[in-house]
Amino acid sequence: MQYGLARIDASGRVADRSIVKTLGWRSGDRLAITVVESAVVVHRDPAGVFAVPPTPYLVLPAVVRRRAGVRAGDQLLVAVDSTCGVLVIHPLAALDTMLVGYHASLLGGDHDDRIE
Repeated sequence: MQYGLARIDASGRVADRSIVKTLGWRSGDRLAITVVESAVVVHRDPAGVFAVPPTPYLVLPAVVRRRAGVRAGDQLLVAVDSTCGVLVIHPLAALDTMLVGYHASLLGGDHDDRIE
């Protein structure tokens, strides 16, 4: 997995060009884009409704942005699994929720494991 942070602009363009390059996507490739809770899952699919634009950026359509609660200027965590050809995009609010739960589990752990 490769991770990065990227902003999204008003037209839905995700500002990290390396995503498309890492996944080997080319202009015109068809993509399936699905919203699962607040995450956006993207993969190449010949029957996909969306396509990679002529410029090497990923563009999230307005309907996807609305369903995921993503707004222009938001910073996103992008997680690329190049072996499976899948991109998962998380709004930072979702990342915050995940980390709060994880950090709470760390604080509730066995105190004998602490290094002092």
